[in-house]
Amino acid sequence: MAFTTKILLLGAGELGREFAISTKRLGAWVVACDAYDNAPAMQVSDAREVFPMLDGAALRAAVEKHRPDFIVPEVEAIRTEMLVELEGEGFNVVPSARATQLTMNRDRIRDLAAGELGLATSRYRYAETLEDVRAGAGHTGFPCVIKPVMSSSGKGQSKVDDAAGLEAAWNHAVANMRGDRRRVIVEQFVDFDYEITLLTVRTRDGVLFCPPIGHRQERGDYQESWQPAAMTDAAIAAAQDMARKVVDDLGGYGLFGVEFFVRGDEVIFSELSPRPHDTGMVTLVSQNLSEFDLHARAIMGLPIPAPIRARPSASAVILADRDSANLRYSGLADALVVAGGTVDVRLFGKPTSRPWRRMGVALASAGDTDTARRIAGEAAGRVRIEYG
Repeated sequence: MAFTTKILLLGAGELGREFAISTKRLGAWVVACDAYDNAPAMQVSDAREVFPMLDGAALRAAVEKHRPDFIVPEVEAIRTEMLVELEGEGFNVVPSARATQLTMNRDRIRDLAAGELGLATSRYRYAETLEDVRAGAGHTGFPCVIKPVMSSSGKGQSKVDDAAGLEAAWNHAVANMRGDRRRVIVEQFVDFDYEITLLTVRTRDGVLFCPPIGHRQERGDYQESWQPAAMTDAAIAAAQDMARKVVDDLGGYGLFGVEFFVRGDEVIFSELSPRPHDTGMVTLVSQNLSEFDLHARAIMGLPIPAPIRARPSASAVILADRDSANLRYSGLADALVVAGGTVDVRLFGKPTSRPWRRMGVALASAGDTDTARRIAGEAAGRVRIEYG
């Protein structure tokens, strides 16, 4: 079979699915890997491997079996020590083994950003016991946020208003953390005006930025996003400067999702993912090249036209409300005819559901972001998940 590039995709969720589609349009041959079979990206890939991403021996076996040109992580919880070994043997880890190792853990990327690079962050402390949590809250003050150093999509995160809530927040974080590190970050709650994701693309020709993406979260997980987010020129310049510093330090090529809190012209670094970001699903309709297209091109060394622009657009998630392995969807026709703009729906093809699991997303473009948000939210509400 003729192909341009062989990619081993570690994590086959909805972000991996869209990335696989983008790479296959460019002639790539994709092996999708995840802990369960028939994951979304597996449905559109050339081959699949089923194993836990934290199983280092299974990860090495998949790499040695397929001999990929690029190893592309899509999830946080991966045996990164094995990625370091494989990179040392000549395999290309995207964007680099060091980047995946640092960003897999909130403590390591925070130490890099605040300590080595001097970026503005909130006050924080790490904790490995409930007593450590109490001491950390003493440093940050209340309210504070407690979250595992390793998790995804806000899992295990809590806002705590007083000392009485610390134990429950610690237990929630421990119960929902990924990997095998029983450690949390206790972080000052920032009274921000809004928060953004700045999609930052590191290419062989330099660093490019997408227009900022605003987003709203519940339970620590994104519910809607919109692009472009309204920001002052000073705030955009500050965010771009910080994003450039951190991605240049991490190295490699690809798209990074850099999150910031914004208060007036003040910008505070929050987190970073060295891969497409869930809030960036909006780019499927807002940009001519989505975040997945940009990631694929940067990895494969293909040109990206600059500057990257965005039309007013929004995304809104479609959530499950129960555990089920027998699913079907209805209401698609109603969702696609919401008046006022252009509407699309992406269902992820997840074989099972659980409460609050993201099963799809509604996308909308309109004359302004407020209208796009209204349309996307209404469209998402018209899609119904039916459980057998």
